[in-house]
Amino acid sequence: MKIYHSDIDREEIERNREVKFLSLSGQERFFELVKLNRLAVLMNGGRPFKTPQGKGIVIRRNAG
Repeated sequence: MKIYHSDIDREEIERNREVKFLSLSGQERFFELVKLNRLAVLMNGGRPFKTPQGKGIVIRRNAG
């Protein structure tokens, strides 16, 4: 995680993050997202933002 100086424009921070993310390989992107998910759970008191509803995976075909 990188802490930015508050005088830097938000759009510039977003551009920097996007450039960094897009420069990663597919595998590195996946692991960055996993780390981000872990951070989100940690910041939410150890609870995930979404929990399974007990329906499992639902795969359905289009009716057309």
